Amino acid sequence: MQEPKNTEKNQRVVTFLNRDEVDFLDKMGKDAIFSTGTKLSRAKLIAWLVDILKGLNISGENLKTEKELEARIMKAIKQIENSIQPWPR
Repeated sequence: MQEPKNTEKNQRVVTFLNRDEVDFLDKMGKDAIFSTGTKLSRAKLIAWLVDILKGLNISGENLKTEKELEARIMKAIKQIENSIQPWPR
C-alpha cells in the first residue's frame, strides 16, 4: 500500500458565512471547474486565502476590525507592487 503524498494533518474548522459569502465561494468554484476542469471546494478556497495571508506576513496583532485587516492586506499588496521593477522597453 502506498503512503499518501500529503502527510500533513488537516484540522476541521467550522465557520459561519452569510449567503453572499457562500455564493461567492461557490461561484469561484464553478468558474474554476468550467474554465479549467479543476474542482475547488469552499474549504480549499478558504485554506488558500489563509495561505495567501500568511505569505503576506499578515498577523492578528492589534487587529480589531475588518477594515484594519483590509488595510493591512492592501498595504502588503502595494508594497509588492512597488517592489516590482517595470520591464525595460
